[in-house]
Amino acid sequence: MTEPAGERKLVLVKRKTRLEDLLVRFNSVAQARFYVEHLGADFSDYEREHEEYVQAVAMTLDCLGREGRPYLLERVYLPNYIFGPADLVFAIGQDGMVANTLKYLSGQPLVGINPSPQRWDGVLLPFQVRDLPKVVPEIVRGARPCKEVTMASARLSDGQNLLAVNDLFVGQRSHVSARYQISLGDTSEAQSSSGVIVSTGLGSTGWLKSILAGAAGVLRATHESKAEVAIRTTFPWDADFLLFSVREPFPSKVTGTGLVFGQVTQKSPLRLVSQMPENGVIFSDGIESDFLEFNAGMEARIALAERKGLLVG
Repeated sequence: MTEPAGERKLVLVKRKTRLEDLLVRFNSVAQARFYVEHLGADFSDYEREHEEYVQAVAMTLDCLGREGRPYLLERVYLPNYIFGPADLVFAIGQDGMVANTLKYLSGQPLVGINPSPQRWDGVLLPFQVRDLPKVVPEIVRGARPCKEVTMASARLSDGQNLLAVNDLFVGQRSHVSARYQISLGDTSEAQSSSGVIVSTGLGSTGWLKSILAGAAGVLRATHESKAEVAIRTTFPWDADFLLFSVREPFPSKVTGTGLVFGQVTQKSPLRLVSQMPENGVIFSDGIESDFLEFNAGMEARIALAERKGLLVG
């Protein structure tokens, strides 16, 4: 999908609600209700969430329509949609909506909208629907500040490339151990682990934080002096580096645990060569369906992406 050259659209990215996903599976509200209530859950919460979201989308479109030509885009079509260079993009949903949208943009400003502040904290959702009449005209004029967001890039030896706004996972599709050769600078070793996480600054409050919190807890519990362990878990969104952490590395005669944590920079990328005959994957931002196959002999170079995201504040 494309648009006339030079024309600006106000693109609103939305998702299906939990209720809509259930209707795809069960064909009717009655069958969906039976399924949810049979599991002991509150179906009315699904209905309230759906109503809140539909209303928020409608109000947002109305507000955008006062400033330009709005276009509604379902999240599932993001990979195939071609954004115009002058477009302004709005994502309404949870934080994951913002992260998922950002990696498909090429410098277009992105605005995160929280449709249900009582449900979602919204670290990446600075605006509520009620804020839009004031902030949308400012955004259109370019009067709102933007934050740069460093993204990660995984490029395979066959030319395939995958971007990540939060983090990249390198490992096995299932829960068996991943086997690979890992290299950073002049250091290299064969490893067997539960996989490697490479995090951006934006993603450092998520998966990376939980990994490091677990590591710190184990160290506190096993350290003889019971000394408190302080581990820095977050870093700036626009940092000129990424952090990687190896999950549960296993020491053996042929696998090491010396290269398990560190910084990845443009001058010092992380390189991995797969030793997995099948089911090796690299996926981004926790979306397992958004992946590259990473099987025996394939090499991945992980570094900072050439382009950065722009989040409107």
